[in-house]
Amino acid sequence: MLEERFPNIAEAQPELLAQHYTEAGLVAQALPYWQRAGERATQRSANQEAIRHFTHGLELLAALLDTPERSQQELTLQTMLGTALVAVKGYKAPEVGQAYTRAYELCQQLGETFQVFPVLAGLRRFYTLQGAFPTGHELAERLLVLAHRVQNPVFLVEAHFAMGNNALFSGAVVRAHAHFEQGIALYNALQQRPHTSLYAQYAQDPGVSCLAYAALTSWLLGYPHQALQRSQEALALAQELAHPYTLAFALGWAGIIHQFRREAQATYEQAEAVLALADEHGFPGWLEHGTFLRGWVLATRGQRQEGIASMHQSRLAGMVAMGPHYCALLAEAYGAGGQIAEGLAILVEAQDLVDKLGGHCYEAGLYQRKGELLRNAEWGGRRAELTVEECFRKALDIAYRQQAKSLELRTVMSLARLWQHQGRQHEARQLLAEIYEWFTEGFDTADLQEAKALLEELT
Repeated sequence: MLEERFPNIAEAQPELLAQHYTEAGLVAQALPYWQRAGERATQRSANQEAIRHFTHGLELLAALLDTPERSQQELTLQTMLGTALVAVKGYKAPEVGQAYTRAYELCQQLGETFQVFPVLAGLRRFYTLQGAFPTGHELAERLLVLAHRVQNPVFLVEAHFAMGNNALFSGAVVRAHAHFEQGIALYNALQQRPHTSLYAQYAQDPGVSCLAYAALTSWLLGYPHQALQRSQEALALAQELAHPYTLAFALGWAGIIHQFRREAQATYEQAEAVLALADEHGFPGWLEHGTFLRGWVLATRGQRQEGIASMHQSRLAGMVAMGPHYCALLAEAYGAGGQIAEGLAILVEAQDLVDKLGGHCYEAGLYQRKGELLRNAEWGGRRAELTVEECFRKALDIAYRQQAKSLELRTVMSLARLWQHQGRQHEARQLLAEIYEWFTEGFDTADLQEAKALLEELT
């Protein structure tokens, strides 16, 4: 046996033995080494290489008889292939859906209960990011039931992330936040950090996922300081784990949190960091995130055309989940340059996507930005002002139902400025004071400083 004659090569370069066995037509002997080669590549974040190794193994399987052993081996390879494909192509890629769908079919054939969890988790993310929220929610509920049944603590963390993820994108911000925080508590109770083999099943660490998304829900719910704290915790944990894709995820979300807090320099720094890491390891999805965030910073600094070009280049505005937020930022950049029609067109596309598929997480921001664009357009009259006010009131209604206090504050400021222009200072001040006094933290952020200054103006 080659592995007995060359044990060091078998351990360090299993792909060489896999190739020798393949060329000799010894399929059964080659398969374990293609799998081991793929696993080693995944652990090094060499995902393109891992995809090649797993694909070689799957191609060889076609030559074997259809037995339970063959199905079990294919299940393992398809699951690992799905994870590597996520890093290279992102969860929305058709290839990702195909790998996890085939893996799930195999789980059903084999009656597999333990290995089905990471497969369902991958499918859940795939459907959620496609905008198939009902399917994503159904899969998230199944994950939670399964995690409780087998009492696996890491499964429970991922299941609560899945439940929170779907709830957030559907606009149920409070419920989402509760799931993320429960996932964080369960993760912190683990006796030790998940082993690196976990990333052969999940693209990123579930504890980092919960922390990063809890940062977003904290900001939406009106706690910008807690949002920053959770984001910093996600980054620290990702750096401790030293898993490149997880770190890219944490950096990308840290940039998003800084952007929500309107901190241009910090957003730029995180964008540059995620761009460097994504370029080094070949994470195109995070390259797009970094490109978009850097474009937003450029637009805020007066380099509008360059910034808009970068934002368009990333194509993130077409995302179902966070797409409405990115569209609002792009529309804002257009509006700042006087390109009102272009900004409104972007918002129409975003609203069509929300109406068709869901993704209500940032819908209030779309209406608030539409009102701002119309208010700044060169058209006047009472009828026009009523249309602007209607946009702001629609945004307020959505933010209020979602308990999204940060979006409510921004919309109230927009409405207060409109009323100030109309000579309705008392109403404007009363409305703004009520929401401003609700906040208990984050008074150093741009939004709350701006609200305080506007209150003083109205006085």
